[in-house]
Amino acid sequence: MKGSTVGAILLISGCCIGAGMLGLPVLSAQAGYIPSSLMFIACWLFMLCTGLLLLEANLWFKEDVHVVSLADRTLGKLGKSISWFVFAFLFYSLMVAYVTGSDELFIDFFEAFFAISLPHWLGGLAMIMLFALMIYMGTGAVDKLNRLLMLGLLLTYVLLIMMGNSHIETKLLEHQDWSAGYLVIPAMIVSFGFHNLIPSLAHYLGKDSQRLKTSLIIGSFIPLVIYLLWQRLILGIVPLEGQGSLEAAWNEGQMATHALKTAVGVSWIVDIAQFFAFFAIVTSFLGVSLSFVDFLADGLGIPKKGFGKVLLCALALLPPYIFSLIYPGAFLMALNYAGGFGAVIIFGILPALMVWSGRYNKGLKGPQFIPGGKIMLVLVMLCSLGVLLLQVYQTINY
Repeated sequence: MKGSTVGAILLISGCCIGAGMLGLPVLSAQAGYIPSSLMFIACWLFMLCTGLLLLEANLWFKEDVHVVSLADRTLGKLGKSISWFVFAFLFYSLMVAYVTGSDELFIDFFEAFFAISLPHWLGGLAMIMLFALMIYMGTGAVDKLNRLLMLGLLLTYVLLIMMGNSHIETKLLEHQDWSAGYLVIPAMIVSFGFHNLIPSLAHYLGKDSQRLKTSLIIGSFIPLVIYLLWQRLILGIVPLEGQGSLEAAWNEGQMATHALKTAVGVSWIVDIAQFFAFFAIVTSFLGVSLSFVDFLADGLGIPKKGFGKVLLCALALLPPYIFSLIYPGAFLMALNYAGGFGAVIIFGILPALMVWSGRYNKGLKGPQFIPGGKIMLVLVMLCSLGVLLLQVYQTINY
């Protein structure tokens, strides 16, 4: 039996768990714990559905095919071009979020441990230079570092959940504003974005449809549970309004751990929250930046050696860094843009269109994981368009 189902599950979970945890409690605070929890479940079901559609399309072909290649084979050159540009937009949006977030962490670290106040431009520059070095060293170096960072992420998460539980105020969890629930949907969508792993997982598990389906369901369900526990912790400790509140963090584009530090004031919780935020940002940053460099190398035909590798690192890291200087509070905005515009098109609309074209126009055969035929595909596309329009509305009005 080729590959490990457990390994595939952990890869999917690791892909979903990351920097999104730092923004989601802030974005969902106005809605409250119960409405945001139901939104989480709905977004998980939606992204699982589109992931299974993408898996169906992938299993039509014996050879390994990337999402962009799938779009080319099922939707033609136009589909390929659209998917390439949307992927680039998604990657850049995520990179902006991570550069902005890591910049803030770098500055907070020096202030907390060395009492040195650094300018924002220096914090961001130091972080992207460090990441550029790691990316230049290649996948092997990134993989070894990422294992240590993931261990740190899980350890600090467990410590925060266990030790922060005694600080939760049940009254804070009772707040509900259903009209504000929709605001967080785009960022939740991108937090379940494991879809770019599907081609690699299909190869890893030898195109075994049943094991792949199991991996996608369990691998995406684990992050859902982790996110719901994290939501309970933050929304149950940090007040919605006032100084150091989640509302203040939202207005200033700050991370949830920043609000947690202000609300609790207990030194060891503050320190653990700092390290958790660091691990969450860096693990996400490393994975996305490495994938982005490979994506640019393939799309632009730039060799990943010598000056070509330097150029690829510059193309991946410098534009987000420059954007972070212009908009230093762009962490939450970039997460919303990544989900509302990027992920919902590349991981929502396109999989439904590809399956429609493959099933009903090209007559491609293979295992089907989502029942409902054309009606279900139309429903997926309508939901995707709804999220897209929601993001347009937020962009215009907020």
